[in-house]
Amino acid sequence: MQNIFGLSNNLDRREFISLTGSTILSLSLLSFTDWDNTVYASNRSQVGLIKTSERAEGVKRSLNLIPLIDVKGDSVLVKPNFNTADPAPGSTHNDTLITIIEELKNAGAERIIIGERSGPPDTEEVMREKGIFEIAEEYDVEIINFDQLSDDQLVHFNQERLHWPDGFQIPQILNEVDHIIATGCLKTHQYGGQFTMALKLAVGIIPREGTNYMRQLHNSDDMRKMIAEISLAYQPDLYIIDGVEAFTTGGPSSGTRVDSNVFLVSRDPVAVDAVGVAMLKNLGSTDIIMNTPVFKLEQIARAAEIELGISGPEEIDIISDTEEGVSLAEELKNLLA
Repeated sequence: MQNIFGLSNNLDRREFISLTGSTILSLSLLSFTDWDNTVYASNRSQVGLIKTSERAEGVKRSLNLIPLIDVKGDSVLVKPNFNTADPAPGSTHNDTLITIIEELKNAGAERIIIGERSGPPDTEEVMREKGIFEIAEEYDVEIINFDQLSDDQLVHFNQERLHWPDGFQIPQILNEVDHIIATGCLKTHQYGGQFTMALKLAVGIIPREGTNYMRQLHNSDDMRKMIAEISLAYQPDLYIIDGVEAFTTGGPSSGTRVDSNVFLVSRDPVAVDAVGVAMLKNLGSTDIIMNTPVFKLEQIARAAEIELGISGPEEIDIISDTEEGVSLAEELKNLLA
């Protein structure tokens, strides 16, 4: 698989994020500076922030801030958040999913796949309840239920120093498609994850049926480190976080619902989750979110340590397309720092 510049996947992920970030233009750019007020020049990542209550508009403006990769004639897998069929932010809103599909089609994508695994509810039942099969038929989109894959459709992933006892399996299709778009929600996670956005979204690529991976994950004291490590096994081209509504406590399926009216978009899962956590702080959230520095939270700390993206708040540029967005970005910048 090649990236948007036609370069091979031998390119280091941090180098790729830095390269892509340097190509993006926006109306406004907010930069962290060091003590002598010079802007950090390397290993930076951009996070687009869009203020809106309309999901279709949010997706389109997100893709104006952080442009869609060149997908003409290519295959694209869309990885949503279908943990359950609960209303957004319990799961990806259908309007968000449909608009992403429409934008991919407008950009010339030849093959579009929705790939996901739910849990604890059955994946097929979740998709049926949400009307995903009807969406797929209307838009000529494929569906791959990761829980229904045979052994020869899975590949084993392992590396030294993982907290997974013997690695884990992922769908082979993730290595076969040209591009991956991941779209999550803005919310806390009351069952050990602490929050669930871009990094936590990757749990859904690990099959559940016939494996003990979820038992390993949920019984481990290193759960949040293990969550981060899953993203070593797949690299979405873009992360789109629908924060029109957020759970500031509870989650992932239900919780304290707040109208947060934002979309976040980035090529860097560490950066987008860091800004998402800052947004939860801004809204008022759980004790662990409110009282822990963003880059001390285990998901983010481990993700930064294994170089899934940037390593600290000083490497994030928050960009927006409205004065309201710029104002909010300044608030989040302070909460990040």
